[in-house]
Amino acid sequence: MAEPFEGRVAVYIDFDNIVISRYDQVHGRGAWRKDNVYRLPAGLTGATDEIKDKLRHAEVDISAILDFASSFGTIVLSRAYADWSIGVNAAYQGQLMERAVDLTQLFPATQQMKNGADIRLSVDVVEDLFRLPDITHVVIAAGDSDYIALAQRSKRLGRYVVGIGVAGGTSKSLKAACNEFADYDGLPGIRPASRIAADLSSAVEAEDGAKDAAEADGADDSAGTKPRRRRATKAATTSPRTTQDEATGLLVRALRLAHEKDDSDWLHNSEVKKQMVRLDPAFNEKVLGFSSFSAFVKSREEVAELDESSQNRRVRLRD
Repeated sequence: MAEPFEGRVAVYIDFDNIVISRYDQVHGRGAWRKDNVYRLPAGLTGATDEIKDKLRHAEVDISAILDFASSFGTIVLSRAYADWSIGVNAAYQGQLMERAVDLTQLFPATQQMKNGADIRLSVDVVEDLFRLPDITHVVIAAGDSDYIALAQRSKRLGRYVVGIGVAGGTSKSLKAACNEFADYDGLPGIRPASRIAADLSSAVEAEDGAKDAAEADGADDSAGTKPRRRRATKAATTSPRTTQDEATGLLVRALRLAHEKDDSDWLHNSEVKKQMVRLDPAFNEKVLGFSSFSAFVKSREEVAELDESSQNRRVRLRD
């Protein structure tokens, strides 16, 4: 029996576009420019603790983008475009290189850096589609309307175009130009910006309450009351994940992604395993001590359910 056709995916990331849009989405429109984040040097030296904290809350998960792209087939090419000498961008280099993303360096000749990324990315996509006719899917992580013509041209060349963008920073026309478009907030494993903003708001309120309590304590002390010492709480530390734990997380990610592509709850074992290998080419259930993939799934009954009522074994994610 012939193997089912598998897509071959090329991923292109306008890095500045995604990072800036996510920052503004979490912290408010124009926050990136207001905080002057782009001028921070490598290592983020000179950045205040507040800015570092804001960057952490608005961090972009590159793996989530690539995981979603892999649900369409094997990723055969992935590139990210930015000036990697900039401090914020440089902080992502390790994450990108771990996922084998090619870092395309942009040396801006003008102040309009983003336009340079648009042009360079678009030229590379068209060149790759003529040079690599086996590419079936083009994934563009950006929200700029300048990519509309690129999406339309890619479709005319017979490719399936998938867009990924940040809500509020994505052109409606670009969404319409793609065969499929995904909101970054909706990718598996991503915390929605609205939830992050709510948590930050709660943290600010808690901090204000703590300050009020501290001021009240100070007032008591000045009145002769014995000062109360707050015991420092040791930060909870987590032990490094074991290979088994990583495999469990990989199974959950694969089931979520596969379910996005298939409306049915039950998914064929082979498709789920194939998706896991796309996410992590090093995955092998036998290395983990299991004689078969079904045995591996059975051992994860807290997160997955296996149906063995027929020869075509199926699996689904538990609620």
